[in-house]
Amino acid sequence: MKLAFSLLCIAAWAVQSAVAGAENNAALPRVVETFGVGSNVYVRALTVEPGSNTLWVGTSAGVHEVDLKSGKLRNTFTRDSGLANEYVFAVGIDRQGYKWFGTNAGGTSRYRNGKWKTYFPMHGLADYWVYSFASQRNGDLWIGTWAGANRVDLKTMKFSTYVKELVNEWVYGIAVDARDRVWFGTEGGVSMFDGKTWRAWTHKDGLGAPNARQLQASPNTGLGTRSRHDLNLLSAEGAPTFNPNYVFSIYVAADQTVWAGTWGGGVSRFDGKTWTNLTSKDGLAGDVVYSIAQDRQGVLWFGTSNGLSRYDGKTWHNYNNRTGLPDNNVYAVSVTPGGDVWAGTKGGVARIALQ
Repeated sequence: MKLAFSLLCIAAWAVQSAVAGAENNAALPRVVETFGVGSNVYVRALTVEPGSNTLWVGTSAGVHEVDLKSGKLRNTFTRDSGLANEYVFAVGIDRQGYKWFGTNAGGTSRYRNGKWKTYFPMHGLADYWVYSFASQRNGDLWIGTWAGANRVDLKTMKFSTYVKELVNEWVYGIAVDARDRVWFGTEGGVSMFDGKTWRAWTHKDGLGAPNARQLQASPNTGLGTRSRHDLNLLSAEGAPTFNPNYVFSIYVAADQTVWAGTWGGGVSRFDGKTWTNLTSKDGLAGDVVYSIAQDRQGVLWFGTSNGLSRYDGKTWHNYNNRTGLPDNNVYAVSVTPGGDVWAGTKGGVARIALQ
C-alpha cells in the first residue's frame, strides 16, 4: 500500500524514498517507506487505535491522526486545535475512546469527536510533564508524570496520586499485565502495584546489565531532586553515559514476562523471579532502550539510541539510517493489526513490513 499523506501547516508529512536492497534476508521485514515530519521535529509517541484503523503520532510539534487504510493524514492538532502544548510525549486511548495526549509542561489533553479538555495539577494531575498512559481491566487510566503517577476513575474523573509508593517519582513508562498488576518504569528503577501492595527492583536486584565499558554516570537526571532536565544521553565531553536504574520504557509481553528498557544497561527481562539483561554485546542495536513493542508473531522490537532491533528470542536483526530509518534514535515503536511495524525518530517515521 502506498501511503499518501496530505501536506498540512506544521510538520508536514513528505513522502521520501526509503532505502531498499539493504536486507540480506528477503524473509525479514524491511523499511518500505519513510515519512518526514520536519528535520528538527521529534516523534515521541506512536499509538495504534485498531477500531478506527488509526495511527496517532505524537511529535514535538503537534499530533498527527493518520488513516492506516487509505494512508491519508486526517488531522494535525496543535494549540490552535485545543492541544495544551505541541510537544507530545505520550498518546493513550481509554476504554471510552478518548484520546489522551501527555505533553511536555502542558499537562494532559483529552480528545474525542472534536471536543477537548485539558487537565492540570489544579484538576488533580500529578504534574505538568506527562510521559505515559495505561489502562486496567475496569477502565481506570494510569498516567505517568515527572511527579508520580495518577490513577483516574473514568466514571467519576477522580485523580488519585501515588508518589511515595513508587521507587522514584519520575515515571516514564507504565504497563498492565494479565493479572491486572501495574508496572512502572522510573528514573530510579521498576515498581509494581498489585492493587494492595507495592514492590520495586533496581540495578542492585539485577535490573540493567553491569557497566562493562566503565561509562560515567550522567548528571542529567532528576534522580533525588526536583530538577527539570532534558533527555541528553551524553556527558559534557560527548561520551556515552550509564544510568541503569533509569528506565525509559516498560512492556508486558504475551508470555507475561516484563521488559524494561534502561539507560546504558540494555533491555532487561523479568520472568517473575530473575532479571536477565540483553545488550549490544548480545545483538541489541544500542544500550539505551527508549521503546518496546511486540508483533503478532511474538517477535519483540526495541527502539534504541543506535537503531531499531528485531528479536525473535534467538536471533537479532537491526535497522538504522543505512537501512532506511530517518535517524538512529528510535523513540517510539508500534505495531498495526495488519502486522506493520512503525518506528518514530527525529525527523520522521518509518514503516517496516514484509511486502
